[in-house]
Amino acid sequence: MAAVETGKLHIKNGDTVYVISGKEKGKTGKVIKILRDENKAIVERLNVIKRHARPSQKNPSGGIIEKEAGIHISNLMPYCPKCKRPSRVGRKKLAGGEKVRYCKRCNEEIKG
Repeated sequence: MAAVETGKLHIKNGDTVYVISGKEKGKTGKVIKILRDENKAIVERLNVIKRHARPSQKNPSGGIIEKEAGIHISNLMPYCPKCKRPSRVGRKKLAGGEKVRYCKRCNEEIKG
């Protein structure tokens, strides 16, 4: 098993992201969950897969369930609300010592 890098990620929960490669290329969505150990993010209504489920107490009828699968972090770019385009992200420290992410295209702070 390969070692997983545990550095800072350029994407956080709640960010709007743009998919730059894969079957969902060109689409945007909101990040629901970050899977740090797998370096993946689950994006709302993107990369939907089908799972066949047996009947259980939680799901008495069973059947085919559709759910979002993870997309690798390297295939996602944060979507800048000011530029209205995907952009690279930088980090800087403000005067109060607070660290913020900013859009490298327009220097606007990215909330998140």
